[in-house]
Amino acid sequence: MAFTAKDVQALREKTGCGMMDCKKALTECDGNMDAAADYLREKGLASQAKKASRIAAEGNVCAIVENGVGVVVELNAETDFVANGEEFKALSLKVAKIIASQNPADLDALLKCTENGQTVEEMVQELFLKIRENIKIRRFARYEGNVVTYVHAGGKIGVMVKFAGDVDANNDEFISMGKNVAMQIAAMNPSYLDEASVPAEVLEKEKEILIAQMKEDPKMANKPDAVLGKIVEGKIGKYYKENCLVEQQFVIDGELTVGKYVAKVAKEIGADISVESFVRFEKGEGIEKRVDDFAAEVASMVK
Repeated sequence: MAFTAKDVQALREKTGCGMMDCKKALTECDGNMDAAADYLREKGLASQAKKASRIAAEGNVCAIVENGVGVVVELNAETDFVANGEEFKALSLKVAKIIASQNPADLDALLKCTENGQTVEEMVQELFLKIRENIKIRRFARYEGNVVTYVHAGGKIGVMVKFAGDVDANNDEFISMGKNVAMQIAAMNPSYLDEASVPAEVLEKEKEILIAQMKEDPKMANKPDAVLGKIVEGKIGKYYKENCLVEQQFVIDGELTVGKYVAKVAKEIGADISVESFVRFEKGEGIEKRVDDFAAEVASMVK
């Protein structure tokens, strides 16, 4: 079956694939448009499997709140060029909305979620066919209740904070307070919510390190253990202030801790509010990025 340039263009518009790929698909399928679309998808899936091992450390973090449900999700790609594209951002938002409405238990369940007859896995595959980069949904979190989200630097960091209390989640002062707390989390990256959240083994390890440091200090080495113990406790207090959200100095008003700031706003609006939990995702954190040696590459080409 013969085909024309218009057929190639139509297939390109239908699939989003490159012109030459569409032409090849129509050639292989004797001009049959549906068969060519299937051909492209099959070839694309094979190519996607080959590229699955390539490092995807770029991307963005999307965070939304809809109908009392908050979601933060990280979607990764290989390059920031793709990650900054409108189609990639649109997919991130679509996935976040699906998580909010369908409440998948984990990533495997999310990939099987369906919207308009298409699974999330197929949505990812569809975008891969267009951009030819490894794309992965890395992680997500979902909260219900009094939730506020914040996205920093166009998707570099996403934060979601859940508050306990009887506050109206649509109250402007509450939302403003929640955004400020979320920005604090984005900037200061606390490890824990409060003192009670710090695992006992973490504290013990911290104390061991502090004692070892003091024993290496000539000024401290000869002090009695009781004195060293009090010094350690003081330093642990500093550890709490640096690593626990509600104990941190509030960046907007250094006279307050974050916990006292929340209590202050709660009193002003006549509500009982406290921070219950939070999530902070930073794109690509913990992923070992590929380091290209450009000089060596050029040298090898010259040789």
